[in-house]
Amino acid sequence: MKFKLLFSIFFLVAITLSAQNRWELTDDGGISWKVKTNDIHSDHVEMSGRQISVILTYGTDKEGSLISNKLLVFPMLRTIPNDTHASLMHNFGDDVQPLIKINGRTVKEKPISFYQKGIWKSTSDVGQNATIERELTPSTNFPLAVEKFTIRNNGDKDIKVDIENISKASTTHKENGVYGSYEVKAWTQNSGVYTVQPNSSASFSMIYSARRTTSPQLSFVNIEEEIAKREEFVDLMFENIQFVSPEPILTKMFDFAKIRAMESIYETKNGLVHGPGGSRYYAAIWANDQAEYANPFFAYTGYDTAIESAIVSWQWFAKYMNPEYKPIPSSIIAEGDSYWNGARDRGDQAMIAYGAVRFALSLGDKERARQIWPLIEWCIEFSKRKINQNGVVASDSDELEGRFPAGDANLCTSSLFYDALVSAVYLGKEIGIPKEQVKEYETMAKQMHENINKFFGANVQGYETYRYYEENDVLRSWICIPLTVDIFERAKGTVDALFSPLLWTNDGLLTITGDKTFWDRSTLYGFRGTFAAGATERTLPYFIDYSNRRLLGEHVPYAVEAWPEGNQRHLSAESALYCRVVTEGLFGYRPTGLNSFAVTPQLPETWDKMELNNLIACGGKSIDIKISKDKKGIKADIYADGKLVKSYKGKNGESIACKL
Repeated sequence: MKFKLLFSIFFLVAITLSAQNRWELTDDGGISWKVKTNDIHSDHVEMSGRQISVILTYGTDKEGSLISNKLLVFPMLRTIPNDTHASLMHNFGDDVQPLIKINGRTVKEKPISFYQKGIWKSTSDVGQNATIERELTPSTNFPLAVEKFTIRNNGDKDIKVDIENISKASTTHKENGVYGSYEVKAWTQNSGVYTVQPNSSASFSMIYSARRTTSPQLSFVNIEEEIAKREEFVDLMFENIQFVSPEPILTKMFDFAKIRAMESIYETKNGLVHGPGGSRYYAAIWANDQAEYANPFFAYTGYDTAIESAIVSWQWFAKYMNPEYKPIPSSIIAEGDSYWNGARDRGDQAMIAYGAVRFALSLGDKERARQIWPLIEWCIEFSKRKINQNGVVASDSDELEGRFPAGDANLCTSSLFYDALVSAVYLGKEIGIPKEQVKEYETMAKQMHENINKFFGANVQGYETYRYYEENDVLRSWICIPLTVDIFERAKGTVDALFSPLLWTNDGLLTITGDKTFWDRSTLYGFRGTFAAGATERTLPYFIDYSNRRLLGEHVPYAVEAWPEGNQRHLSAESALYCRVVTEGLFGYRPTGLNSFAVTPQLPETWDKMELNNLIACGGKSIDIKISKDKKGIKADIYADGKLVKSYKGKNGESIACKL
């Protein structure tokens, strides 16, 4: 009966997937949309480099013509007032394109296909046996984006191609810029008149850039080099920490999530900084997006740029520690020069402590851990002072900043604080913190675990789960948080509630029963928690369906922020959370020391094996975790730098300790 039920679930999921897919996987690791007749659709995607972000709106209009509008964001060209949203932005529409003529006739692009793999591409029919291919990418290092056009002659006669030479520039008023006036410019490179023979092509490019007017003007951009550097970055993302599974959608979504999670890092005047993006959030850090969501994942990617951005964020937060224990701001903005604290204490210290201690443990660098420790210690002390009469941590709001009620003390803050204490015990023992202090953290963690279940545990709308705050009487998506920090006493009721019609929708978890709002971050936390709780067979079809929708559906190829707020922006940290569904949910990876970790694999019954390879931890070692079916349940082989260091046979879902 069990296998019949599983088969039925997967059969229904397969029908759903095939019905909703607009895109398909390609052999080279990308995704492709093959445009059909009367296929009217538009979408938007964000791509980033160290000094630019490009939000492209693309698709086909009602006449079958190409839509291509580019919103360019320049995070280090700050505008006034120099607040969270003060990045210079400029929109380049269809009108900022050169006129292209073939044999004297102006062409109109009718898309045949679109493609994405870190670089966006389109192929369009322009008549006269010719096509135009576009490749759009942000520069990896400079404040510019390049769009390469390739005109191909697919016929048997020469064609004459005439490409207009255009240059459009605008200059901002110096009173509106932190660094004075800025020039925004778009221009063609390699325009002219070409004779293109059969089976041959001609190429030119559009360059979109911005600069301070006091900086040198660009005269030439090496287009091929810019594209090659972006391809090199994408290849690096695909090669580091790899998830191997029998389900290609999950494996590929994991690869794409690494791109988005780690491309959105900006070279500010005060160091490399990861930013969410979404046309609003750049050159700034948040206690949730960076400290809680992204940094713990960055620690074991082996990507130096991401690791450095995390270290910079700890330094930025640490500057706001104070002897009065006033809260560290929720967000440090404007390249580190200012801050935002509009929602007051959101439980930010619990978020920072949780992320910082997990990061330090996974990195496995004792000296670096000692440098981060004062921030961890300060945030723990702050949260300790906020413990109320019910034994849980009080805060003014939560990471949703008052969009939905959170009471005087919410489940999320206390759960993150509990996990920070558990990790702080591991780390404290490693770096020589006094035994009395470590023992205090250990005792506090046990008490917090008990108090979370005692105070927040409740029957909500018929489910034995958690209330989110004291007066809460309807289900909330964040009831999943205890599961992600190994609090499992109320796991069954919580899993049932999360996947019930009261919370679950086609787009994931509702924020609150009865509303229409969803945030991918809570859905991804939900998946991670239900996998960790051992509800693998129940979770897997939903996880596959979600991944398929985000990678191959109508709005691709990354996890999104929210709806209806923000038009489902591709905020970067959500993609890091997607990766953590795999690393910490399916594989149950948890650092337990600078040179040790535990895994609690949850191998699905329908899978023969799964692997997590090239996870960089324990002081730079490459860890491979290979899980396969065995007569007793599962077999786990763990390698460090190619050498087998642990082999285990036992039940699925059991914790396996590994010390290197």
